[in-house]
Amino acid sequence: MRTAVISHPMCRKHKMIEDHPECPARLDMITDRLLASGVDIAVTHLQAPKATRNDFLRAHDESLVRHVEQTIPSSGLAELDGDTWLCPDSMKAIERAVGAGILAVDEILADNIDAAFCSIRPPGHHANRTTSAGFCVFNNLAIAVKYAQSKGVQRIAIVDFDVHHGNGTQDIFLDDENVLFCSLFQHPFYPNTAVENNQTLVNSPLPIASDGNDLKAVYLEQWLPKLTEFQPELLFISAGFDAHLEDDMASLKFVEDDYAWLTSQLAELCEQQHCRGIVSFLEGGYALSALGRSAVAHVKALVDAP
Repeated sequence: MRTAVISHPMCRKHKMIEDHPECPARLDMITDRLLASGVDIAVTHLQAPKATRNDFLRAHDESLVRHVEQTIPSSGLAELDGDTWLCPDSMKAIERAVGAGILAVDEILADNIDAAFCSIRPPGHHANRTTSAGFCVFNNLAIAVKYAQSKGVQRIAIVDFDVHHGNGTQDIFLDDENVLFCSLFQHPFYPNTAVENNQTLVNSPLPIASDGNDLKAVYLEQWLPKLTEFQPELLFISAGFDAHLEDDMASLKFVEDDYAWLTSQLAELCEQQHCRGIVSFLEGGYALSALGRSAVAHVKALVDAP
């Protein structure tokens, strides 16, 4: 696949309290591992543009956007929720994190690329229409999905393999029959969402110590039949790597090969379904070495796909 990595130096400007796991070093590790692996030369590197306020409003209420704007401090840090803080430069990062997904959609619809990995922060999948939460300010993926819909894309699938449930994304698209949402996550665990399913919602809770075999069973038995039937025109991924064996944020046992396998399966599905492309967003992943290795495995699987 013709694959782009989309990022921006401003995404490193967002900082929270000292020793917070969602830190700028996460992006540095991914960049370093891409270079060291040689995958760096096989991808197109694009800089994320600034998103606009109207882009935020595609997926969020005016009240939330205003609250974030008013909470940005002139100095120091300001608490947005119990896990999430803002610094004076946070909006510079947020604009680029949202802008990355919008650029990815434009590049795919223009047939310039087949896939994009948005190496951005802050992450987004816990932010719902009215609330920021869990390290997430605005929902980068949801905004990009709404943008794609505004460009005429009708059937969109979202796959979320972060160790935490993508509750914000679920809430935003719960009543949209043109969006299929498939999410695996450790359960019970933060954000402690009630597990529900319907025609376009496939939640796959996993118990502590689940590993790559469990991941494969979820995909082959639960997700693949729904994705095949749905026939998405675009596929979006919330790529959280915090289910890794080395990540002490949670208690699942995935490894790099598991992320590579799932990504390859999704790419193969897109080829078979004549899906127009894949847009992937960095979500979680806090053990830095494991994050870098896993992100590279994910990107390489996209590059190597037909």
